[in-house]
Amino acid sequence: MTRILVIAKEPVPGQVKTRLCPPCTGAEAARLAAAALEDTLHTVAAARVPHPVLALQGLPGPWLPAGFTVIPQRGRGLDERLAAAFTDALLLRAAPTVLIGMDTPQLTPALLEAAADALTRHDAVYGPAADGGFWLLGLRSPDPALLLGVPMSQAGTGAAQLQRLRQAGLSVALMPELRDVDTFADACHVAAQAPGTRFAATLKALRPD
Repeated sequence: MTRILVIAKEPVPGQVKTRLCPPCTGAEAARLAAAALEDTLHTVAAARVPHPVLALQGLPGPWLPAGFTVIPQRGRGLDERLAAAFTDALLLRAAPTVLIGMDTPQLTPALLEAAADALTRHDAVYGPAADGGFWLLGLRSPDPALLLGVPMSQAGTGAAQLQRLRQAGLSVALMPELRDVDTFADACHVAAQAPGTRFAATLKALRPD
């Protein structure tokens, strides 16, 4: 049975969503991060995919719903942290794994279920992000070598990761492109796209104009 793995940071002011500042303050950016994280985790909980795992940098808070196994992040660069999250989740239970972050509060249970289903027919599933990265990566047989050394947080990150999968001879299912919340323009776009989310309500409360 496929599992969902979320990699996230505790929403501490000054440590999350710093590219929202300005116009946001550090505290406002952290509130938006907390809302995005809560939306993401509740979406995972609502998907028909049991035994979700959260690889967390920091401490759990009231945004964490019941039912998640929490493991600490480890590693220095993002490629190391992603690879370690796959490895440590695999130690809990050997299973195909779909990894997502906390930057796409517009995510739906149907998208997660489609990604999990894709791993029954493909070796990998990949969700491109509008900024050139990726918002989802699923692996039927998680292997750190598929991530280590991929240059992260760059315009070509997604293309490099997809090339790594294909060079390994994996069959890859593609998911729809989503937009990550990195900048304030991203936040406004995502909130308009998903007006019923906690994220959209928080942005409206912070910036009613």
